[in-house]
Amino acid sequence: MALTLITIETAGSGLYEFTDRAAAFVGKTGVGEGLLTVFVRHTSCSLVVQENADPDVRRDLDGFFRRLVPPADDPAMDWIAHTAEGADDMPAHIKAALTQTSLGIPVAEGRMLLGTWQGLYLFEHRARAHRREIVLHVASG
Repeated sequence: MALTLITIETAGSGLYEFTDRAAAFVGKTGVGEGLLTVFVRHTSCSLVVQENADPDVRRDLDGFFRRLVPPADDPAMDWIAHTAEGADDMPAHIKAALTQTSLGIPVAEGRMLLGTWQGLYLFEHRARAHRREIVLHVASG
């Protein structure tokens, strides 16, 4: 078993890849076969496994979520009560609830078993910059 904490500095909403950092951690653990658990310690961002080849995928995914859950000052969102932290806060919580705060990635032969085009991403849902913490935990199988 091994555990570490990584920090990702965001510059606003969007997807921030951290596949290389997770792969380096898994490699250093010496675990040949097991499970990598990835957990984000926040409620207004999330984690996704997504294509890492074409940046248009990340842009389109971010755009889809912006359309699906607009800011609280949008007339369609006039039902929102939690607005004290800005027009993007409650929508960020909704987006995080629709995605995931934890991922499980199988490990074999000392590396993550991601598909050819898959990457690990922090999905920032807030408009302003944040410092996000992600816990990486590897348990041997």
